[in-house]
Amino acid sequence: MNPTLLIELFTEELPPKALPKLGAAFADHIFAELQKLGFVPADTEYTTFASPRRLAVSIPNVAAVQPEQNIEKRGPAVVAGFKDGNPTPALLGFARSCGLAPEAVTSLETVNDGKQDVFVYRMSKAGEALSAVLSGLVATTLKKLPAPKMMRWGDRDGQFIRPVHGLVMLHGDDVIDGQVLHLTAGRTTQGHRFLSAGELILKTASEYARVLHDDGRVIASFAARRALIGEKLKEAAAAVNATIAADDSLFDEVTALVEWPVILKGEFEAEFLDVPQECLILTMQQNQKYFPLLDANGKLMNQFLLVSNLQATDSSHIINGNERVLRARLSDAKFFFEQDKKAPLDSRVAKLANVVYHNKIGSQLERVSRLECIAGEIAKLLGADAAKATRAAYLAKADLSSDMVGEFPELQGIMGQYYAKHDGEDAEVAYAVEAHYKPKFSGDTLPEGAVAQAVSLADKLETLVGIYGIGLIPTGDKDPFALRRAALGVLRIALAQPLDLKVLLNITAASFPAGLIKEGTVDGLYGFMLERLKNLLAADYPAADIDAVLAMQPTRLDDVTVRLAAVAEFKALPESAALAAANKRIRNILKKAGDQWFNHSPHQGWDNLPQFGSGIFTPHSCKEEEDLYNEMKSVVQKMEIPDKNGEFGQMLCLLSTLKSPVDLFFENVMVMVEDEAQRNGRLALLATLNYLMNKVVDISLLDT
Repeated sequence: MNPTLLIELFTEELPPKALPKLGAAFADHIFAELQKLGFVPADTEYTTFASPRRLAVSIPNVAAVQPEQNIEKRGPAVVAGFKDGNPTPALLGFARSCGLAPEAVTSLETVNDGKQDVFVYRMSKAGEALSAVLSGLVATTLKKLPAPKMMRWGDRDGQFIRPVHGLVMLHGDDVIDGQVLHLTAGRTTQGHRFLSAGELILKTASEYARVLHDDGRVIASFAARRALIGEKLKEAAAAVNATIAADDSLFDEVTALVEWPVILKGEFEAEFLDVPQECLILTMQQNQKYFPLLDANGKLMNQFLLVSNLQATDSSHIINGNERVLRARLSDAKFFFEQDKKAPLDSRVAKLANVVYHNKIGSQLERVSRLECIAGEIAKLLGADAAKATRAAYLAKADLSSDMVGEFPELQGIMGQYYAKHDGEDAEVAYAVEAHYKPKFSGDTLPEGAVAQAVSLADKLETLVGIYGIGLIPTGDKDPFALRRAALGVLRIALAQPLDLKVLLNITAASFPAGLIKEGTVDGLYGFMLERLKNLLAADYPAADIDAVLAMQPTRLDDVTVRLAAVAEFKALPESAALAAANKRIRNILKKAGDQWFNHSPHQGWDNLPQFGSGIFTPHSCKEEEDLYNEMKSVVQKMEIPDKNGEFGQMLCLLSTLKSPVDLFFENVMVMVEDEAQRNGRLALLATLNYLMNKVVDISLLDT
C-alpha cells in the first residue's frame, strides 16, 4: 500500500456561501488529475476537507512514481510514406516529431487503423516522480475552482479567492518539494485562531484530521462539521420542546463560518412577537445567521439558537452580545411594520406607477390593471367570485411600496396579506394577495381556493405573455424572467382545474394594448408550455405515453393525467402492441398518399360518412373491407357514451376489437392499387380508422 497524500491550502476566511463547492472542486480535480496520470487507482476513496480558512484533500495509496508509460503515435499512411523508394516529406516530418533520424524511418512499425495501413511509433517512457508534477497540478487546480471573485495581495502576482498563507504537501512522512502561489510546501499548518495549541506540525499525512481536532480545535471536514451542528442544534431545540426554523442553505452557511462549533441559546423580548413571525425569522436567519425556534403549533418563540466559533468557560457575554445586536434588528422590523400599517394597503397601489415593470411593457400599475382583468375572467371560468378575484389582483402588488418589503423583498405577498387583514379586507382576498405568488419553487404548495388560483394564474400568465410576447424567450440555461418557473406554476394549477390553456392565453393576450404583443405569441407559448408539461410529467409517466398524449395537442390539461391513465390501461391489453404497430403502418400509408388523407378528420359525424356503394367502396370491394368498416362503426357507437363522459380508458379498450379485422385487412387487401376509385375508397377507410384509433391519444407512438 502506497502512502497517503495530503494537500492543504491555508487561507484567510473564504466566502461562506461558496465554501462547499470550493472544497469539493479542489479535492475532485486533484484526485482526477492524479488518477489520470496513473498515481492512484480509480476506485480510491479520498477525503475532502473545507473549513473557513482551509481547503484540503487526503488521498490514500498514492504512488511516488508513475507507472511506465507506453506511448504510441500514429503517422501518415504507408502508401504516402515513400515515393520512388525515398521517404516523403510527410514521413520525414513524422520521424522528426518522434525524435528519429531520417535513416531510422525504416524502423517504424505499421498497423491497420481500420481503413488503411499507417506508420506507428512506439516507445516506453519511465514514469515521472510525484514531486515533479504535484506543484503544477495544484496550481492548475486553483485556476479551475468555481471562484466567485479573485484578488491579489501583498507584492506578489499570484491570485486566489482570498490571500493564501500556507501550503502543505505531505506524502506519507515526506514533504513534497514545490511552490504554489509563491508559497513553499511544508508540514506546518494553523488551527483555530483562539483555541489552537499553537502552530501545528504534521508528522505524517494520515494524522491531519486528528491533529487539527485535538490540538488545533478545528473540525476540518465540512460534512462532519455540518452533521455535528445539526445534531447539537436538534438537541438544544428539543431541550425547550421546540423545532428549528431553517433551511439547508442556512446550515451550509453557518457550517462554513465556524471551525469549532458551540451551540448557545439566546432570548429576545416577547413584545417583538407582535410583528409577523415571517419578518422576525427572516431577520434572524438572513442578517444574524441565527436559528429561530418554533413551538408545537409552529408559532415563533422568543428564543433562538446561535452557533458560536468560540468555546468559553462563561458564554454569557457571547449570548448577551448577540441578543443586543438582534434586539436592534427586531426593533427595525417592528418600526417598519408599525409605519406600514398607518397607510391602508390600497392607498399604496397608486405608487406603483413609479415602479417600472419592464420598459417595453410599462409600470407595475399598468400591470395591475391587466391582472385585474385577467383574474376576473379566470374567476368566472372557475365559478369563483370575480369581484373578490379582481380586488385581490388590485392589491396583489401594493406591498412592493411598503417599508418592510423594501427591506426584505422576500416578504412580498406575505406582508400584503398581513396589511390586507389589518385593513379589514375579505379573508379570501387577503389570502389571495399572499398566495398568488405560489407555487414559488418546485414542490411548493399550490394556492387554495378558486379566488387565489385565479389571481395566481393571472400573475404568471401575464408574465409569460408579456415577456414572451416582446421576444424575451428563454434560451439554454438563460431565463432572467423565470418564464419556465411561471409556466410550471400555471401547469400545476391547470392540471387540476377544468380550464382550457389556449383560452387562458388568449384572455391574457387580449389584456395588453393592441400591437404590443407579437403575432403568434399564444401559439408559441402554447408549444413552450407543452415542453414544460412534458418535463413535469416525466417523473411519473413513461416518456412514450406522454408523447402519445401530448401529440394530440390537448388544451384541457385536467384531461391529460386521465388520458395517461387510459394509456396505461390500454397498454395492458394483449392487442395493444399490434394495434399500435398497425396504426403506425396506417399513418405511413396516409402520409405517402398526401395531406388530404393524413389530416382527414370526419368531424361531420360517422353517420354522414359515405356508405357502401356511395363513395367509400367500389363494386370490387372485398369482404375484409366490409368487415373492418362494420367493426369500426360498431366501435363508434359503443364509444358515444364514454366519449361524452370523458371515460378515455374505456374508449381505448374498445379498440381491442379492431385487431382481428385490421390484421385480416392488411393480410388480404392492397391499398395503393391502380384503380383510382378503389384506391381512394381504401384510403378513405384507413383515414377514418386513423382518426378513430387516435381519438384519445396517438397510439402509433406507443409502438416500441
